[in-house]
Order: sequence, then C-alpha cells, then structure tokens
Amino acid sequence: MGRDTTYRTAPDNTLGQLYDFVTGDEDARVCRDIPPESCNDQPRNFFAYLGANLLSKIADELSSAKLILPWLLGALGAPAVFVGLLVPVRESGVLLPQLMVAAYIRRMPQRKPVWILGALLSAGALGAMAVAALMLTGAAAGWIIVGLLVVFSLARGLCSVSAKDVLGKTVSKSRRGRLMGWSAGIAGAATLALGLALGVLGDVESERLVYALLLATGGGLFLLGALVFASIREQPGATAGGGNALTEALASLNLLRTDADFRRYLFARIGLLSLALAPPFYVLLLQQSSDTALSGLGLLIIASGLAGAVSAPIWGRLSDRSARLVIVLAAALGGITGVGTWIVAQTGVEGVALSWLLAGLFLSVNIAHAGVRLGRKVYLVDLADTDNRAAMVAVSNTIIGLAMLLGGVIGVLADLYDTATVIGALGLGALAVSAYALRLREVSADAAD
Repeated sequence: MGRDTTYRTAPDNTLGQLYDFVTGDEDARVCRDIPPESCNDQPRNFFAYLGANLLSKIADELSSAKLILPWLLGALGAPAVFVGLLVPVRESGVLLPQLMVAAYIRRMPQRKPVWILGALLSAGALGAMAVAALMLTGAAAGWIIVGLLVVFSLARGLCSVSAKDVLGKTVSKSRRGRLMGWSAGIAGAATLALGLALGVLGDVESERLVYALLLATGGGLFLLGALVFASIREQPGATAGGGNALTEALASLNLLRTDADFRRYLFARIGLLSLALAPPFYVLLLQQSSDTALSGLGLLIIASGLAGAVSAPIWGRLSDRSARLVIVLAAALGGITGVGTWIVAQTGVEGVALSWLLAGLFLSVNIAHAGVRLGRKVYLVDLADTDNRAAMVAVSNTIIGLAMLLGGVIGVLADLYDTATVIGALGLGALAVSAYALRLREVSADAAD
C-alpha cells in the first residue's frame, strides 16, 4: 500500500490549480494509498481519468439496454423475446467473465492498455449496431443486435476490471469519490440534453436513423475515450496472481472465506440488485402514458440525466466522507420510492397526472441508483489495497453477474402480478439492504481519520 503524504502545489501550474479547486485542496495536496511516484502526476491523471470515464458514461447512455436498445428493437419490429434479453445480457456479459480475465490482467504491470482495448472493442460493437439499425428488421435485427451486445458487454467488462485498479494506483484515496461524482454529474447533464432534444423531435419520419446516429455517436465517444485514457501516467504495479486463470480464480474466491468485511460488502451488493432491477418496471409504467416513441423515450432520458446531474456530485463528495453512509441513504431512498410507487398505483390516478407522478418517481429511483452505484464503487476501492483490489473487483463482479441472471426471474413475477406490485416488493428489498449496510465497516479516509 502507498503511504499517506502531502506535497506542495505549484502556483504556476494551471492544471494543478484546477485540480485543487475541484478537489478542495489548498496549500498541500493529499497523496494517500498510491505509489509515491504518482503524487506529482495526480492532476494530470485525475482529469485524464475523469475525461475518459465521462466519455464512456455518455456512450453507455447512448446505448442503454434499459432505454435506447428496447426502443430500437421495437422500432425494427423485433420479437419481444429479444427485448427481454437485453438487460441480462448487458449486465452479466460485463460481470461474469471478470474472475477469469483478472488473472491474465494481473500479469501486466500496467493495466491501462486493458481499458483501452475494451474501449476500442466497445466502439466497434456500437458501430456495427448502428449499421444493423439501418439495414435489418424483425428477428434478424434482434439476433444481430443481441449478439453485438454480447461483444459490447464483454468489452465493457475489460474496462471495468481494469478501471478501478488504475484509479486506485493514480488518484489519492479521499479524492476518488469526487472524481466519479463529477464524471457522473457531467454525464447526467449531457444525458439530460439528449432527452430534451428527443422530446423536441417528437415524431420523425425515420426513427431508425435517430437510433443509428445515437449508437454511432456512442462508438465515436469510446474511440475518443481511449485516446484520453492513454494519457494517464500509470506506475507499474504488483503482478502477483498472474498465473493459471482457473487456479488464480479459485484462489481469489478464497477472499470470501478469509475477509469478513469483503463478504459483508458482497452480501450488501447482492441486496442492492433490488434497485438495479427496478428501472425497467418503471419504464413499463411510464410507457403507458407516453404520446410517441421518441417523446416518451425523451421523458425517461430527461429523468435519468437530471438524476445524475443533480445527485452524482453530492453523492461523490459524501462518498469521500463515508461511502458506507451513501449506500445506506441511497438504498433507503430507493426503497421508499418503490413503496411510494405502489401506493400511487393504488390511488387510481390516470392520464397526465399519472405520467408526471411516475416521471418524478423514476427520477427519484435514478437518484437512489446513482448513489448506490457510486457509493459501492468507492467503498470497494477504499476497502481493498494495491495487492488485492483487482481480485476483489473480479470476485465481486462475477458473483453479482450470477445473481443478476437469477434476478431475471423477477420478470416472471410481473406476469403473475401487476408491475406496481413488483416495484413495491423491490422497494421493500431495498429498505432491508439499507438496514443491513449499517453493519459494513467504515473504510473511507475522512470518516476513519
């Protein structure tokens, strides 16, 4: 692990001054839990990581399996079964292979090239989806787009398993939450602008062209993100754990037995899937009150973007103080929102009033989801150290990928009961995990000092 140090700010360094303004540092800069050689590169690395992460977040929104791709498949006349595959494929494809991949990545003193490779593959997959959107229809479009989504998800998995390791080596503890908060906040603002634009478009002659442009733009952003990420100055790190993939994967799983704090975190993260699984059901309720495909999609994107733009910087700053508390508060907000949605559905409100109420509730659950995502990411990075961070990320993501596949049975409940009841049940689950998260050990630097 890196030692805690501080170093003086160069007054004539514009990038350094901007870094101090964004992070709140003044006379001396914090340098915790990173190699000493990386201390002077922090401003450069902070903004390079911020830029690449921001570009990839916007690209992810432009290809969202919860919003964009379902509307695209509907416009192309693909069977509904393909729509049902989108979220499980997107989430599990990112998470499941990581335990095996992490062992190979550990052989590399620098993990930056892995992120760049993932970004390039992501760009290619989205570019191919854009072509499919223009040329294919029906079941053929469904098969090709879901197949390309598999490639895209695996590529994003490469980015995920390497990104936290690079962040942990290049940006100081107690500054990581601010970085991710700013990234999510700016991406939320960009998403909000996209939603407003789609709302203004309303009905257009060719929706397919709009979706193709969204996907192609996402691919271009990944290419730009790869260039920005390449500018990070990453010091060589530990390469232990770079042996046989299966052997090292099994050894990594031993963390579940030996590390009680990690085990409790993992149980909490499994419970937090109640929030990850909820948004598509809100979409089902909102679709009933939308006028046209693009305007309805625009309303959802506006709510999602507004949630990120408003809440993410706040969640990020709070995460540096206590990532554990952020998880508790965000899960509680999501739980209350879910129960509140069920209550609204029982009141008999209809028409425009119901549409706006549901939009507000969708905004609230997205604020909660943003807090949960940011809080649990910061918590894991702060819980781990240089030697076990990649293994913890890989184990966590692989197990969550399996749990996400099992979570697909929630969709069956929507066929047995009404959608609002499923949302209410997920809300109760979020409230339960909020209470459980209070048992997590405090690991954030500001709270532990």
